[in-house]
Amino acid sequence: MKTLIAAALLLGVAGPAYADPTANLLRDLSNAPGPSGFEEAVRAIMVPRMKAAADDLRYDGLGSVIARQGSSGPRVMVDAHMDELGGVLRRVTPDGFLSMQMLGGWLDQALAGQRWVIIGAKGPVHAVSSIRDIHLAGADERGQLIKRDAVFLDVGARTPAEVAALGIAPGDPVVPDSGFAELNGTGNYAGKAWDDRVGCAVLLLAMERLKAEGHPNQIFFVATVQEEIGLRGARAATALVHPDIGIAIEGGVTGDAGGAHPEESQIRLGAGPGLFLYDSSALPNRKLVSLIRKVAGAAAIPLQMDLVQGYGDDSAEMQTIAGGAPTVNLVVPARYTHVHTGVINRHDVDGMVDLVVALLKRLDAKTVADLRDFTP
Repeated sequence: MKTLIAAALLLGVAGPAYADPTANLLRDLSNAPGPSGFEEAVRAIMVPRMKAAADDLRYDGLGSVIARQGSSGPRVMVDAHMDELGGVLRRVTPDGFLSMQMLGGWLDQALAGQRWVIIGAKGPVHAVSSIRDIHLAGADERGQLIKRDAVFLDVGARTPAEVAALGIAPGDPVVPDSGFAELNGTGNYAGKAWDDRVGCAVLLLAMERLKAEGHPNQIFFVATVQEEIGLRGARAATALVHPDIGIAIEGGVTGDAGGAHPEESQIRLGAGPGLFLYDSSALPNRKLVSLIRKVAGAAAIPLQMDLVQGYGDDSAEMQTIAGGAPTVNLVVPARYTHVHTGVINRHDVDGMVDLVVALLKRLDAKTVADLRDFTP
């Protein structure tokens, strides 16, 4: 645990300072190393701020953080996951290269020829993933996909002994090497792990505002683990919280990048927070969707709606565990998810915080009872 937190500091989680505290929070969360099962550095950022805004804070047996705010009223679970896509070292070859077991849904074409960081016993070790050199590849190879089994990590070592001397070994976590940056004063932020560090930021900012402004609920703000490898943290945490309502906050999928197909996604960067009407893991509660539309309209918050294939999120577990609950997945639009560097927009982040705060203030006992009423 201490190794991952120390590695985060060595990797420069602090980075260049911004006058804007929200930008600094997004920078710190994005830069922190935290693949599934190795979320310690992210937890170290989340816990102090969650604890300061909570009436009670505890952990489940997998390492998710459960912070309760309020002691009466409906039990509302607000969820964001701390883990990111990454990997773990598998084996060392006789010539000092390393194979990698991927954690989460990587595209094979996103793996070759990239920079990575391995968190070893002696601290961070920088690595480059191999790629077939164009000068050696035949004409028939150049347009072909490089499969993940053909990709190895190069740390500069020539033997297994030199690898061991670096303090790394099979089972050590691997994360993309991709630092936070504002893109040319546009309000767009580039960085790794927006799925779901942007949700973590929204959770913290909404929690802090509600601490000051008040609300009629028991809100359980939950920072979960291991979402990218099967929603495991949400399953365990939901069984403890037993929510009446579940709200997941995620990094969304935009359809406005070059070469995008309109049918795949309707969400655009900078056009406001989004709501998924469908994804491959969950259907939202229709009455809760209607309420969110009304809340967004009353607050003049633009709200984008979308249906996305090939996407799963923690609301699927909140929807079915412990007797089930009306749920929804709210998304901050993000370009280029599940790769080294994604892009989010500050306007969308601020809009999502405003929407979550306004929604949680509306979820009094009568409203929640109505949402949970399925009487014909």
